[in-house]
Amino acid sequence: MNGGAVIARTLNGHGVRNLFTLIGGHISPILTEAKKSGIRVVDFRQEADAVFAADAVGRLTGSPGVAVVTAGPGLANGVTALMNAKMAQSALVVIAGAATTVLRGRGALQDIDQPSLVRHAVKAVFSITKSCDLVHTLDSAFVLAQSGVPGPVLVECPIDLVYDEQLVRKWYLDKGPGSGAFMDRMVSWYLRRHVDRIFACDPQGMSDRIADTMERGRIAPDVPGLDDRGVARATALIVRSERPAMVLGSQAVLDPGKLDALIQSVNAIGVPVYLAGMARGLLGTAHPLQFHHRRNSTLAEADLVVLAGMPCDFRLDYGRAINPKAEVISINRSKRDLILNRRPRLAVNADPAAFLIACSSSLAGGRERKAWIQTLRMREQQREDQIRGLAGQGTAYINPLRLLERIDSTLADKSIIVADGGDFVATASYIVQPRGPLSWLDPGVFGTLGVGAGFAIGAKLCRPTSDVWLLWGDGAAGFSIIEFDTMVRHRIPVIAVIGNDAGWTQIAREQVELLGDDVATALRYSNYHQVAQAFDAKAFVVSSEDEIEPVLRQAVEVSRKGTPVLVNALIGRTEFRKGSISM
Repeated sequence: MNGGAVIARTLNGHGVRNLFTLIGGHISPILTEAKKSGIRVVDFRQEADAVFAADAVGRLTGSPGVAVVTAGPGLANGVTALMNAKMAQSALVVIAGAATTVLRGRGALQDIDQPSLVRHAVKAVFSITKSCDLVHTLDSAFVLAQSGVPGPVLVECPIDLVYDEQLVRKWYLDKGPGSGAFMDRMVSWYLRRHVDRIFACDPQGMSDRIADTMERGRIAPDVPGLDDRGVARATALIVRSERPAMVLGSQAVLDPGKLDALIQSVNAIGVPVYLAGMARGLLGTAHPLQFHHRRNSTLAEADLVVLAGMPCDFRLDYGRAINPKAEVISINRSKRDLILNRRPRLAVNADPAAFLIACSSSLAGGRERKAWIQTLRMREQQREDQIRGLAGQGTAYINPLRLLERIDSTLADKSIIVADGGDFVATASYIVQPRGPLSWLDPGVFGTLGVGAGFAIGAKLCRPTSDVWLLWGDGAAGFSIIEFDTMVRHRIPVIAVIGNDAGWTQIAREQVELLGDDVATALRYSNYHQVAQAFDAKAFVVSSEDEIEPVLRQAVEVSRKGTPVLVNALIGRTEFRKGSISM
């Protein structure tokens, strides 16, 4: 049993069903053995996309997704995706190939100091040096990725630990007759001893460890516990508030097993709710306590703000969006994020979902706040009316707001939305409503472009019976449109819609006004649909409003038959998001 088989069997023990990769000689045994063990191996055209796919699996399942990348440039290509996952607090395990244990630092192919390269983009780096460490290290990586504040973990595995021991011995020791000189004998003695050391673990011992992992199943991660006094203080603050508001961030939905109880707790607490990041869709589309618009206006007037898994970062204007006189309850797994930019009245280092569930039992049937909620509903309706009015305005080609309204009306109940872009996608966040929990994927606070194809492929493999809609800005599409090849080869039928306005519009709108120049912001109304067609996907181009609905219907039908689809939608520009530049 070679190291690749050990890794594959250990991944099976952790419930891994999909492995994302781009081939390289350093990692081939891992992939071949994973395939033999029943794990689906999906090979991408760019390593970052493979890591993004693993990220999506982690977000949607609650268990770390896994990517395997080759040494050197393979890992370097994935660094952006690793950093994005760390910023988004997304659990994943990346296994990277590495040069042989004896040739590290001696000019071997693709040999670089990988731990130094990625250290700031991951929670930890584990470097395996002998076969005995394979199972234990992978177990530790899975636990750490999910513990505390989730994030990516790198496991570095040298090439000589994944191939068969006899083959490795031949590589090291079968170097011809040599001169018989003392130095040659010393080198042979050293290499033989080195191989004995890296393969010191007997195969039966490794097999027993793997069996133990599979018998135990998932190892429980370390999560901050609950404090009964904190629960009591929080419930008291909520009860006495007259104008409360709650913001649920991605951290509140880390555990899919808690979602039903979390929804019930929101109902019981009875506080107006805004959802952010992965929490979008938690309450469906028409929950009486859910609000989508004018969040800053609400927070500016609230007397109590509950931040559940949501720090006071740029999205809340570094805390300045919240009424300075308001009481703030912050619940977060991260001690740093609890007090970031604004010190709350009550800081609770706990899992947000578990804490809210604990609070809800004391708040069921609590006080009503009809006047406050009615005020928020009035503002919500005013904004909806404004959006409908803007959607009816004429633009070049298709008004993007109108296109997004049609997409929203086409979504089936179990659809998943992947958002990758600037102006088009940010506009979509106001209009396209996820239908249920864990059905909206965006990059997170790092604002990374290029997540789209990887996220969409990972999402479709997690939810094969759901329609997966990839909403792409035309700029963002350029990062990963090549992965239509991956979708076709592996029969992963994603529906991609490119909002093609021939530019980096989110930047251009402010840059032209402030600096008087559109340099580097202009693109073309390019034929992106022809790229998808070249890979044997189905593609459409739409340039007028009356084409939208029939094309979207066809796109859904084709995708449900197993073929990926791209819709190149030519759109105009509006002033809907004017002044939205972030600092």
